[in-house]
Amino acid sequence: MDRVLFLCTGNSARSQMAEAFLRKYGGDRFEVHSAGLEPKGMNPFTLRVMQEVGLGLEGQTSKGIDIYLGKLLFQHLITVCDDAEKKCPSTWPGITRREHWSFEDPAAFEGPDEEKLARFRIIRDQIEARVRQWLTLEH
Repeated sequence: MDRVLFLCTGNSARSQMAEAFLRKYGGDRFEVHSAGLEPKGMNPFTLRVMQEVGLGLEGQTSKGIDIYLGKLLFQHLITVCDDAEKKCPSTWPGITRREHWSFEDPAAFEGPDEEKLARFRIIRDQIEARVRQWLTLEH
C-alpha cells in the first residue's frame, strides 16, 4: 500500500481536505496523511464545508512535518500550496513521486463569514475534483 502525504503551510484547510477526499475515493489503496510546514490548527470553516459533503474530519489533526521526517516513508508527496512547494525539503527519503497542486488559500480570504465560507466551498470542490482526477489518470 502506497503512503501519500499532502503538504501545505498551515495544515488547516487544503491538505486536510485532500487527505479526507483521498481516504474517501482511494479506499484501502493508500495510507493517507497530511502535514504543514507551520501547523496552525484546523480551520473551523474547513470542518464546516467538509461536513456539508458528508465528510467529518474526526481523527485528523493539524500537525507538522517533523512527526514524519525520518520516521515514515512516503511514496507520494503532494504539495497543495505554492508556499509549501517553495519551502518543502527538496529531498525526502522514500519519495518516488512528488507533485504540486496549486490551490488558493481560502483562509487568507478577507471578508464576511458567508463570503469566506463560499471561498472554502470553491477550494473544497477544486480539491475533490483534483483528487478524483489523480486517481483516474494515475492510480
